[in-house]
Amino acid sequence: MVQWANKLYIGDKIKKKASHVIDSINNGKKTINVCCIAFASQPDNLFDIMNANELLSPHYKNINIKIIGLAKDKDEAIDLVHGMIMEVYKATGDFDVRSYFT
Repeated sequence: MVQWANKLYIGDKIKKKASHVIDSINNGKKTINVCCIAFASQPDNLFDIMNANELLSPHYKNINIKIIGLAKDKDEAIDLVHGMIMEVYKATGDFDVRSYFT
């Protein structure tokens, strides 16, 4: 089940279409070139960057995944994650992104 962060980070390339993209994801519709940023599924990582269409897989219907960012493509997602990590580090001096964003 997809959950959305209260403070969703959105890339500049997708800002105008963000609400439409969120509706599409929530309704199980395919998207084109949309990347989601979520907390990492592996404890040694900080974030997962995935194509939004991966969320249509039955695997994601059985687990909770919290989306904290949306980007138009992988390059924008990487830039967005970089900014998020820098924000966490500047604010806390650490890289505990889960504590910072929850």
